[in-house]
Order: sequence, then structure tokens, then C-alpha cells
Amino acid sequence: MGAQWKAKHKDLAANAKGRLFGKLAKEIMMAARNGADPASNSRLRLVVEQARKVSMPKDTLDRAIKKGAGLTGEAVHFEHVIYEGFAPHRVPVMVECLTDNVNRTAPEMRVLFRKGQLGTSGSVSWDFDHVGMIEAEPANATADAEVAAIEAGAQDFEPASEGNASVFLTDPTDLDLVSRALPAQGFTVLSAKLGYKPKNPVDPASLSAEDLEEVEVFLAAIDANDDVQNVFVGLAG
Repeated sequence: MGAQWKAKHKDLAANAKGRLFGKLAKEIMMAARNGADPASNSRLRLVVEQARKVSMPKDTLDRAIKKGAGLTGEAVHFEHVIYEGFAPHRVPVMVECLTDNVNRTAPEMRVLFRKGQLGTSGSVSWDFDHVGMIEAEPANATADAEVAAIEAGAQDFEPASEGNASVFLTDPTDLDLVSRALPAQGFTVLSAKLGYKPKNPVDPASLSAEDLEEVEVFLAAIDANDDVQNVFVGLAG
């Protein structure tokens, strides 16, 4: 599962895409606080590119930018909150939320973590590195992920596996720089964001099939919450 968990199965594609658009709209609004022009706002540029790659409607995209930049007269008050704890079987989890009401989100997280364990600030984050994460796929047959990582200035990379794109890891301050450099190395950037990579991930082989299923069900319930933006899990593979 690696650093960022993604659901293996989407029963309703339309609902899944709707949730994705909602999460991206929040990211766009937050980024647009620092300016509505992607050319001069690297954080906004990265999330706008991601939104376009998943075919977010242009009017939805433009509305989110204007709302975040304060051009519509509507107030945007999202708070960035991270919840730390464990999924079943002591698998460490970091849950990144953007919420307009912490008094709603906090009790919802407590309920969702009942089948695991909700920790305090710092109880799990010490076992994760804060990094830039860039998902990218080769644009041509000669593209080499290891060479691209070196030439683009990435700290490390995780090769593509099981149909997933390669993930290039960067220092948080180098996220935009590396994402701009990868296309020249033959890679198409699919997404770029800051996230958390586990230092000592749990080996799935140490868990039974039933235990892994419990972890998956737990993570799916967390991810389905409207305030959750990203779920980072200390599970290898």
C-alpha cells in the first residue's frame, strides 16, 4: 500500500469521482488563498494540473479558484488537521483532513477509530517522514525512473508496481522543482503533493488474509469521510 493508501475497489465510480472532485476543490480553494494565478502560485498550479488530469469540469475548477481567492465574496474557512493512530493490528495511520468544523470532524474520527486506536499528536508521526510525493508514468519506452529521479533532483523513487505509477520522493521544498523537471526526463506527472512516508512499514506477510481485510475495511471507512483528504498508512507494498 505504501505511503498513501488508495482503495482497491470502487463500487460506484460516479460517487468515487464525486468525492475526488470534492477533495480537489478544497485543495484548490486552500491554495488559491495565496493568489488566483497558477503561474505565480506553485501550490495552486500543481493541484490545478491534477484536477485537469482527472477531468474536473472547468466551471467547477474556476469556481473553486475564485472562491478560494476571495473573488466571489464567499468566506472560505478550512482548517488543516491531522489525526494519528492505528488501524486494526497496530498498523500506523495518519489521516489528513480539511474541515470547516473541527467540532464535527473530531467526534467523527473518534467513532471511525473505534476499531483501531486514535492516538495523540506525535504518537505516530515520529515514524513517518514528511516528503513531497510525485506520481508519474513514463511518456516513452526509453524513460528510466532511476535516471529520471537523479536528473530531476528527487531524493528517492518507488518503481511502478501492480499497475500503479512510479512515485518520486522529494524534500518538501523541492516538490514543485522536481515536478517541473520530470517531463524533460520522459515522465508525465499525474499528481504532486506533500505527504508522509512510513519509516518502518508493517510487512503484510505478517498479517493473515482476514487481518488485512480488517485493515482495508477500516481504511475505506476513514477515506469515505467527507473531511478526509489523504490517508497515509504504515503498510509495505
